Amino acid sequence: MIRVNIRRDRASNVIRGFKAEGHALFDESGRDIVCAGVSAVTVGAVNAAEAVAGVKLDAVTDRGILHVGVPEGLPDETGKSLQIVLESMVVMLKSIEDSYGEYIRVTDRFV
Repeated sequence: MIRVNIRRDRASNVIRGFKAEGHALFDESGRDIVCAGVSAVTVGAVNAAEAVAGVKLDAVTDRGILHVGVPEGLPDETGKSLQIVLESMVVMLKSIEDSYGEYIRVTDRFV
């Protein structure tokens, strides 16, 4: 199962980062549409953060795990644009979860 943990600020509910890990095992490697979808959405969000919001996220991949952190102290408008990108990512991931819930779990963790 793929697990995506969205790290949110307890007071403001803004996304501070996320971690995606695991394998869907929906199909064999190279044909797994759940893994491909999750990868496209999460990596696309990291790329969109820079292209759309102008924010380079702290992103590290390690053995199939994607760790992403949001820098602190962003100007208000930049932070708002970034949150739109990240919240859009969450909507897309939850849409995948709605269709393939036995292969992916998306959870919010408040810090």
